[in-house]
Amino acid sequence: MSINVGEVVAVRGTQVTLRIFEESSLETLYYDGKKYKGVSIREYIGVKRGFCLIVCVIEGEYLDENRFDIDNNKKQYIRKVEIKPIGYFEQNQFTDGIKLMPMIKDKAFLLNESQVIQVFSQGTDGNFNIGKMLKEDLPVSLPWHKIFNSHIGIFGNTGSGKSNTLTKLYSELFANYEDKLKDKSKFLLIDFNGEYTGNQLIKDADNKKTYKLSTGNRQGNKFPLPSSQIWNTEILALLFQATSNTQTPFLNRVITKRGKHKDRADSLKDYVISTFYICFVNPAQNKEFLIHLKVIAKHLNHQALIEKLDRIFWYDQGDKFAYKPQQGINWEWFETEQGFNDNLRPLLAAVDTAQVDTFDELVVRINIQLLRDLTYGYIQFDHIQPLLKRVEASIKDLHKIFDVKENADAEFKLLNVVSLRNCNQANKKIVPLLLAKMFYQGHRDTVENTPNKTLHFIIDEAHNILSQQSNREHESWKDYRLEMFEEIVKEGRKFGMYLTLSSQRPADISPTIMSQIHNFFIHRLVNDKDLFLIDNTISTLDRMSKSLIPNLSKGSCVITGTAFDLPIVMQVDYIEEKESRPDSDDVDLGVLWGINDQDA
Repeated sequence: MSINVGEVVAVRGTQVTLRIFEESSLETLYYDGKKYKGVSIREYIGVKRGFCLIVCVIEGEYLDENRFDIDNNKKQYIRKVEIKPIGYFEQNQFTDGIKLMPMIKDKAFLLNESQVIQVFSQGTDGNFNIGKMLKEDLPVSLPWHKIFNSHIGIFGNTGSGKSNTLTKLYSELFANYEDKLKDKSKFLLIDFNGEYTGNQLIKDADNKKTYKLSTGNRQGNKFPLPSSQIWNTEILALLFQATSNTQTPFLNRVITKRGKHKDRADSLKDYVISTFYICFVNPAQNKEFLIHLKVIAKHLNHQALIEKLDRIFWYDQGDKFAYKPQQGINWEWFETEQGFNDNLRPLLAAVDTAQVDTFDELVVRINIQLLRDLTYGYIQFDHIQPLLKRVEASIKDLHKIFDVKENADAEFKLLNVVSLRNCNQANKKIVPLLLAKMFYQGHRDTVENTPNKTLHFIIDEAHNILSQQSNREHESWKDYRLEMFEEIVKEGRKFGMYLTLSSQRPADISPTIMSQIHNFFIHRLVNDKDLFLIDNTISTLDRMSKSLIPNLSKGSCVITGTAFDLPIVMQVDYIEEKESRPDSDDVDLGVLWGINDQDA
């Protein structure tokens, strides 16, 4: 059977007390060629009850000073341990949960290593290993099929090893099943610090696409964005922080007007020409219009038109626009159709709107709509002017990081990494939201009722985008951002979309999102708010595992959730190959400063 180490002396509900024999206090024992761990806290022990072996975890121990044995005139106090049942072996198969309770005088036996592995590896294929049990030092296979079809949370203070765990988790998945995942699943990783832009995670580099976005002076990649995400009133209103009463309806008119004529060739050119005509061939010309006409010419990138408009001025005596050629003495006027046809229409007809990119077209259409609305008295300029300034400021950054296409699906591979390391703070919030909306809606609209493909959205340093504490952004923008991710975490599972979040501060993340996470990898956390959240969010975490969290060593974590029958305290394997681990190593100051051990 095994090594008998004690017997049951008390049962109080699910709390059981064992009397431990004196000779059972060794750290490691061997019996019949098998290795056994001795009796100590957080070890596992079996209590024989009929044909079942009740598996219990040791939660505490003490010496009973009121009970002692006298051996060779030497008083020896009785050692007792407190245990709690967690499952049972029946016909050599482990089952989680309480079916039987021990009774007084039942014998207690040590579990060998194979039995302990069986307790924690049930329901797995034995191929998915990312580390070993911390105390027992035994490899445990994880149920990958239950982990990756759920929302995952990886939490821990900086330097606790959570980036290594995230990398090891997905590296093991791709190492085992990469070829089978292609064309069936897609993985998108939002990398705020540029830790995964090398050869990490994937086995075949051809299956990975990295986008290093940059809003600064450093040249970066451009992320392919479907045009439908830009020509969207809701998105534009949030991007430019449009007010709901005046500016959002204004943007909606811009989108609606484009939608009516977008399939007609040269529709934008005709729209530009007719707008110039309205502004110039008008008995009541407005000198302020010239500013916006110059903006239109600039974004059409038509140099001859820009130069022409630069020489047009406001003639006060006639309250109209005039132009003085560089040669000749006759001024040009534009208030008649003939004057417009002679002086401006040829230039406008030469504009090639096919070469205008989406963001320039957006600015052109916004200014055209402004000029027309002002002409017909639909708006007041003061209500729209702040929107124009925000548009101009945002467009510069959007130009740098997005490449707008009609259909971007063909651009993506099995694993797509988006690095935001060189982006400013505003775009570090905008980009993940746009990508989440784009991928989620695209996946939801194309997946079958029983999902035939999956989408895995991985966010490293998730508190940057899912925090409720940000005071820099507009309140409506923050609400929309959180609502978008809350919808994904609540509804995404039924469409085959799953979130993986990694963060230093779980308490900063929206409680709605935290409450919907299924499986947790919890590294060292010491902040009281974080520990309180963990205590109130995770129902599968037992008292003993919970008490370990503030004192876990680097790389150690508590694994628990719906995929696991029991919490596992694991030491995740450190990735030795530098090119395979995330770029988050601690700086070796001895090497950096050129100080060796002898100098110290």
